Amino acid sequence: MSWGTELWDQFDNLEKHTQWGIDVLEKYIKFVKERTEIELSYAKQLRNLSKKYQPKKNSKEEEEYRYTSTRAFLATLNEMNDYAGQHEVISENMTSLITGELTRYVQELKQERKSHFHDGRKAQQHIETCWKQLEASKRRFERDCKEADRAQQYFEKMDADINVTKADVEKARQQAQLRHQMAEDSKAEYSSTLQKFNSEQHDHYYTHIPNIFQKIQDMEERRIVRIGESMKTFAEVDRQVIPIIGKCLDEITKAAESIDHKNDSQLVIEAFKSGFEPPGDIDFEDFTQPMKRTVSESSLSNSRGDGKSEPKFGSKSKGKLWPFIKKNKLMSLLTSPHQPPPPPPASASPSAVPNGPQSPKQQKEPLSHRFNEFMTSKPKIHCFRSLKRGLSLKLGAGPEDFSNLPPEQRRKKLQQKVDELNKDIQKEMDQRDALTKMKDVYIKNPQMGDAASVDQRLAELGQNIEKLRLEVQKFEGWLAEVEGRLPMRTEQARRQSGLYEAQNTSAVNSCAQDRESPDGSYTEEQSQETEMKVPATDFDDEFDDEEPLPTIGTCKALYTFEGQNEGTISVAEGEMLYVIEEDKGDGWTRIRRNEDEEGYVPTSYVEVYLDKNAKGAMTYI
Repeated sequence: MSWGTELWDQFDNLEKHTQWGIDVLEKYIKFVKERTEIELSYAKQLRNLSKKYQPKKNSKEEEEYRYTSTRAFLATLNEMNDYAGQHEVISENMTSLITGELTRYVQELKQERKSHFHDGRKAQQHIETCWKQLEASKRRFERDCKEADRAQQYFEKMDADINVTKADVEKARQQAQLRHQMAEDSKAEYSSTLQKFNSEQHDHYYTHIPNIFQKIQDMEERRIVRIGESMKTFAEVDRQVIPIIGKCLDEITKAAESIDHKNDSQLVIEAFKSGFEPPGDIDFEDFTQPMKRTVSESSLSNSRGDGKSEPKFGSKSKGKLWPFIKKNKLMSLLTSPHQPPPPPPASASPSAVPNGPQSPKQQKEPLSHRFNEFMTSKPKIHCFRSLKRGLSLKLGAGPEDFSNLPPEQRRKKLQQKVDELNKDIQKEMDQRDALTKMKDVYIKNPQMGDAASVDQRLAELGQNIEKLRLEVQKFEGWLAEVEGRLPMRTEQARRQSGLYEAQNTSAVNSCAQDRESPDGSYTEEQSQETEMKVPATDFDDEFDDEEPLPTIGTCKALYTFEGQNEGTISVAEGEMLYVIEEDKGDGWTRIRRNEDEEGYVPTSYVEVYLDKNAKGAMTYI
């Protein structure tokens, strides 16, 4: 099966077909190029996706990746990055092995096709020229034969006419002979030309054209084979990266299987464990005895052990107050409720229900917890050291000993700090050892360097190591203090663990260290029973003339409320009272019955009518 024998007369169709084959090859090259662009774009998007969800350095997200589930997610992101790299490999291999090679092959193919069809056209032109020569020789032979016939007829006519002279007859005879000779010559030329043409034509259709068409056929078959090989390469490029992609997927599966829910749960405990014990049982309070405690009757330091009671703030023998603290503000801060208020009763009056809602009940808190709210209430005048410390806390610095954290978290932070300092010490010691060895080498071989040149650096390293060791001792002392306190659990500590507030405790303790009473008698101790004695001082006169908080409205008691906690006040259903401080979101409203009786009641127990023109809705400025 050869194009030269089967398609000897289809030169133009072969030319169109081969051009179509080149167009198909160029179309396939364009397809592979677009595939490589898609692979690159896909790889880029995968990398951007992986980068987008990578944890940012020195951020809170890094701490979240200590859990096995988040570590598995991080491993997935890393594997997706490698997965994207394999798609980049696909693009590079397709570009080099298919696109580049086929592009060069197309240029060569175009040149070869052009050469073959040029030879074919040249052969066609040659056979056409031979045909034209044959036609010309044939026409000339035909013309000479006709001329010889006419000359012969003219001679015979002249010879038959008796009136014509012999000279004219002889002339006609010579002319006829000449024409016959010319005809014979044309015949011989035509015969020769015909033989030559037949030979050329035979060579053309049986030799030249078959050879040219065979070359064109070989060229076309090579093109078909080449595009098939490129398609195999196209698939092989993908197949080569499948094992690596499979490894990426296997690593993702392995990371998913490494997730340990028990370990993550333990990490949550380690991250948020405060170190406190749960609060103990609440003592039974017998309400069968007639009791009615209000703010005016309560005391800041009711004695529990010896039965002694300290004088009330409102009595004549006023207790000693610290400077810069308003009396009514201190009273409010130390006695305001610290737990959510009870919901309103379902019936019209709580008295109708035998076991109706009780007023908020809580264990007495130590003075530091009371001062906690005082420090956050922004009094008009602050002690400057506590103000500076408060600013540092707000800026995120925090106390150096991490005292603003719960005991367990504080222990972990201190231990972490000690470990970091020990690592720094080890680095400094390694540098010192290296410099010491260098100095010994310089001493033994002075030509290598001056031994005295490293003395200054050695002295600096020694000072740094000493400073770091002092830091370690300081933090180890705090750590030992925390670890020594952790096992000690008193009933009061257990009661207060439910009311612990990490940030405020630090601020209170810091301010408590900076504040003391004018005569230096202020101390703060936290034990099973917290007592605060307020001895009389000369500062009484400073608060005698203090004006009470202005009223900002009135309220009507919707239900009866038995104020049995410090800071609360008892009200009867339907009673009208004055509002001196509105609800700040904790569910309590501060009211006043008369000049001496004021306290907190649940906001849901009263209907408040605020005076729009009144100022001072905020108790503290």
